[in-house]
Amino acid sequence: MIDRLFWRLSRFHFWRAALWVAAGLACGVLIAVLAPLELLLLCLLVGVAVGSFFEPLVGVIAGLFFGPLRAWLAIYAPGIPDQLGQGLFMLGVAGWIARGLARRELRLTLGPLALPLWLFLGAGLLSLWSPFDLWAGFTEWAKWLQVALTLWMVGERLRGAKAQLRVMALIIALGAIGVGQGLLGIWQHRLAGEAPSHFLIAPGIYRAYGTFMQPNPFGGFLGLLGALLTGLLLVSLWEVILARAPAPRWLWLLGGAVLVIAGGLYGSWSRGAWLGFGAALAAMAALLPRRSVWGMALVVVFAGAVLLLMATDALPASVEARLTDFAAYLRFENVRGVGINDANYAVIERMAHWQAALGMWETHFWTGVGIGNYEAAYPLFRLVNWPYALGHAHNFYLNLLAETGLIGLGAYLLLFAAIFVRLWQATRSLSGWQRGLALGLVGAWTQISVHSMVDNLYVNNVHLHVGVLLALTAWLVGVQRVTVCGDVGLSGG
Repeated sequence: MIDRLFWRLSRFHFWRAALWVAAGLACGVLIAVLAPLELLLLCLLVGVAVGSFFEPLVGVIAGLFFGPLRAWLAIYAPGIPDQLGQGLFMLGVAGWIARGLARRELRLTLGPLALPLWLFLGAGLLSLWSPFDLWAGFTEWAKWLQVALTLWMVGERLRGAKAQLRVMALIIALGAIGVGQGLLGIWQHRLAGEAPSHFLIAPGIYRAYGTFMQPNPFGGFLGLLGALLTGLLLVSLWEVILARAPAPRWLWLLGGAVLVIAGGLYGSWSRGAWLGFGAALAAMAALLPRRSVWGMALVVVFAGAVLLLMATDALPASVEARLTDFAAYLRFENVRGVGINDANYAVIERMAHWQAALGMWETHFWTGVGIGNYEAAYPLFRLVNWPYALGHAHNFYLNLLAETGLIGLGAYLLLFAAIFVRLWQATRSLSGWQRGLALGLVGAWTQISVHSMVDNLYVNNVHLHVGVLLALTAWLVGVQRVTVCGDVGLSGG
């Protein structure tokens, strides 16, 4: 019997050694055949695939890092797939599914916020009943399906004893992405003749565009991540001041990250991003104190400080002009037959596309022309002087109304209403860094809501980050429920 056991062990060690030899030979062949860049990409994919089996958030975080590189890769690195971020994210999904099947833990759970999100997905699918371009509609709808998948997968990982550790890992990853893009934006803002000429602000000064290759969505992305970190910073500072305690070292690091992101946001020169971030700061200031009256007082002080800076000419003239002429981009009027010149071109172009979106909605009132179909339907609804579509209506709400009709827009607004109500409850009941996260998420969702009045931020794989923010919001809802139930239980006992 002992001899048989030794024989089996020897066979096991033989096959294990043979597998290692085969793996080594395969690696040698790949090193000899593949170019260095191809080998690096292969190692990245293998590493993420293996890591995602043990921790699916590895693939998610890799997708968050590489997702915003899509536009940059398409222009400057044609040898690398521009959807590398999507591929890494899907490796995370595959690892999560494989892990769940192997452990028999894969299950469908409808956590907080899942219902309004699925209602919006249903409205998007309904809009594709008779689309102008089915493929364009499917790809746009699939983006929101990925948001739902991210909510489900990340939500499942944010359970159990290691939930807080995973939440912190996601926050650090988002912060690192924001700092990297912010540093790039600061550098681009001060380029000397290296950026596209149409981004020129003044001699040697350009609008920053990051890896988005467009300043407006880049600024909106930085505002999104900047607001998240600012909420954490504000609550931490608030509690340090109330406790009259010295500031911990990590607080200085957090403050530095916020300043870097704010620098990149400023360099984007994006009115919509600036307005969205200002609204985010006001919303966070209103909810920072637990007493509403003090929150309103902070908002008044914040607004008064901005007006004082403008009244005393403390702001640079170019910045003040950028802020004060923003109202022109929010008004709406019929621009058929309006004379076009250099001064009003940008405003009239935007209004013409808004008018086309309203025309689509009027003829497809309930379900729209099909999600993702604005550009395909535009030739039928365009104004005479504006033959070329901008890709979207430069107002996400009007764009959504045109593509998904009243049903789709209503479902989207319902989702955001649920988000803000849940987060307001979390800011009232939580404390510490969890309250800071809740406040930062209020700012992030406010940034999206306000900036969406003049642009579409769901580009360049930003929807992956939105899905993670949604999962963090849902996690806080669960924490808030446990906190409230625990307080009730203690008071009842």
